[in-house]
Amino acid sequence: MQTDRHTDGRTDGQTDGQTDRQTDRQTYRQTDRQTDSQTGRQAGRQAGRQAGRQAGRQATRQAGRLAGRQAGRQAGRQAGRQTDRQTDRQTDRQTDRQTDRQTDKQTYRQTDRQTDRQTDRQTDRQTDLLFQVYPLYFVTISLIFCKKLI
Repeated sequence: MQTDRHTDGRTDGQTDGQTDRQTDRQTYRQTDRQTDSQTGRQAGRQAGRQAGRQAGRQATRQAGRLAGRQAGRQAGRQAGRQTDRQTDRQTDRQTDRQTDRQTDKQTYRQTDRQTDRQTDRQTDRQTDLLFQVYPLYFVTISLIFCKKLI
């Protein structure tokens, strides 16, 4: 009788352990899928809350090993999230710098072209004005007339 109870207790314990592990796996997979499908702060908050609740429940149910595993998973997820955020920030900065450089180059070229065009137009106008006021034949006639007077 005592052996039966002992055996029954062990079987129930093993079954509970298996069920807990399966539940843990399912919960972990579900949490992982949710975290992957959502982005940004919302995913971090939700996964953090859910993982916190799960860690609390598990630590109360099972001391030691399982609580340590869950804490390790949580730490891994947190480190992964932090790395993703860091990578995203670096990528954003790099993209912004590249865009700024492109914009600066385009602005410089456009300004340079406009300035060159304006300078060319102004020079052309001055040259045209000079030739309109002092045409070549007028200068020639004036020189001839001055020579005769001398």
